[in-house]
Amino acid sequence: MNGDKGNGAGKKFLFVSDIGCIGDLAHVVKTEGNQVRYCILDRHEKNVSDGFVDKVDKWEDHVDWADVIVFDDIGFGLVIERLRRDGKAVVGGSLLADKLEFDRDWAQEELKNCGVNTLPCWDFSSFDEALKFVKQNTGRYVVKPNGKAQDEKVLSFVGQEEDGLDVINMLERYKAGWGSKIKSFQLQKYVSGVEVAIGAFFNGNEFYLPACINFEHKRMFNEEIGPTTGEMGTSMLWTGSNRFYQETLKKFEKRLAEIGFIGYFDINCIVNSRGIYPLEITPRFGYPTINIQMEGVTSRWGDLLHAMANKQPFQLKTSKGYQIGVVIAVPPYPYDDPDVFEKFSDDASIIFKKQPLSGIHHCDVRLVDGDWRIAGSSGYVLVVTGSGPTMVDAQREAYTRIKNIILPNMFYRTDIGSRWSRDSDLLQTWGLLSG
Repeated sequence: MNGDKGNGAGKKFLFVSDIGCIGDLAHVVKTEGNQVRYCILDRHEKNVSDGFVDKVDKWEDHVDWADVIVFDDIGFGLVIERLRRDGKAVVGGSLLADKLEFDRDWAQEELKNCGVNTLPCWDFSSFDEALKFVKQNTGRYVVKPNGKAQDEKVLSFVGQEEDGLDVINMLERYKAGWGSKIKSFQLQKYVSGVEVAIGAFFNGNEFYLPACINFEHKRMFNEEIGPTTGEMGTSMLWTGSNRFYQETLKKFEKRLAEIGFIGYFDINCIVNSRGIYPLEITPRFGYPTINIQMEGVTSRWGDLLHAMANKQPFQLKTSKGYQIGVVIAVPPYPYDDPDVFEKFSDDASIIFKKQPLSGIHHCDVRLVDGDWRIAGSSGYVLVVTGSGPTMVDAQREAYTRIKNIILPNMFYRTDIGSRWSRDSDLLQTWGLLSG
């Protein structure tokens, strides 16, 4: 760490979280020499990050104290707009930015209006209407809940059969078992290709380059087997203004400024030889994306957040090469089961064989007398990262670091980053990574 304090060092940062996702970033900003206060709203997650940063119960009481306020999730749009009208520097969304994630159909229309390719999709609030649609329009579809129900990743379903019978069967099951929870959902036309996302930090006027190209691994087990989780790991690299960036983020830049968004913005896509097709928008920090980005970003995070919140230009510096991150979880993740969590995971100690703890990022963890202990209620415990000049080198470093951890009942995938050898060839062949 160099001695130059920069624009962000020595500032006061107030982090606000719904379920406690941003503690790792708050801690890094603190270690850079800034003052940090952190508020978690969910009562079941209140003890997450205890001991790592100073915690507060009511973030509203600390607004005047803060130089920069950072919100880590959607749903705060109305509050953020009010804070900005009052002259506060805020990293976060807006009402319309929140809608980009809440309302998939509207988001697709917004992308289309900006000249971005989109896949055919249809929104439904009735299972009967959706069933009728699939029966009359046979084919492969992806079922995606809208609104808060989309947090239940296990409810997403990718059809495998060309006649759509598996989608029909799944919709009938959803109707019987989840009808009260899923108020609206989307059917999206399935298209084969490489699933890849591109994201970048946005200061309210323009994106900071380089952009982050990342590959999510959403299912619980290796080779994309098992239930869909929030995410089990991600591989990434940083690139300049290539074709992928120009046909996605760059086309949406002006509209994003109009919407009033400031922060990290990501578009998850399916790409193939015919084009780029956005699947969903994430107008917020991603998890574990932000933890892995700490492995690759060499700029001070306080400087970055301060510049974004104040709509200032910023020269983002990143490492060359590749980074991966592996989620370390315990039961009941990815499910919500307080009894299982209390029996197998609550307050369990995390033991490290040796220091330093390079590449080990705390998620639902608290610090007690120097010991790391599981906190919260989800079982989403750690993200372990690695980097290197090749994806294989990044893998090797991350999985070597995991061997430093002793935690009963922990589980993780062992193939994060393994798709890169094939995916990179395809992306190069299709010209997406060229200027």
